[in-house]
Amino acid sequence: MKKLNKITVFLFALLMISCGGKEEKKKEGFSVTRQKTDTEQPVTPPEASATKASERIDLTNKGLGPVTSVTLNPEIDQAMAATGKEVYDQMCLACHRIGKKFIGPAPNGILERRTPEWVMNMILNPEQMVKEDPLAKDLLVEFNGSPMANQGLTEEQARAVLEYFRTL
Repeated sequence: MKKLNKITVFLFALLMISCGGKEEKKKEGFSVTRQKTDTEQPVTPPEASATKASERIDLTNKGLGPVTSVTLNPEIDQAMAATGKEVYDQMCLACHRIGKKFIGPAPNGILERRTPEWVMNMILNPEQMVKEDPLAKDLLVEFNGSPMANQGLTEEQARAVLEYFRTL
């Protein structure tokens, strides 16, 4: 038994010696060590100090695309909204979450910040919107360069999604 304890103590001591006291050898050749100074400031684009694009209100811009005019009835068309929810759940939910920022902006309250035409054009024509519409460009920057995918929806499907957004 004493022999086993001596072996255990010896192995423990050997382990402690082998783990400590290593010196890192410097590699030969050129090396640069850069330290951050107090004068360096992170570069932030001018838009970062202003209101975020997702929170900006623009009720005049209709966007670019096939939709030039949308008439919203005072009452929500529940059947159309139900169809819109189905389309949203199938085609939009991968990137948009109700009530929170995800890959793309949250859709709730969108019609308090955007025109119905802009929303539908963004759904139907996202490629041209992010290239030419100033607000869509700012949203692209805010959401880390993740462009909205064109889901190939029809105007009728986009209108149903818009009606669903009215219920949120």
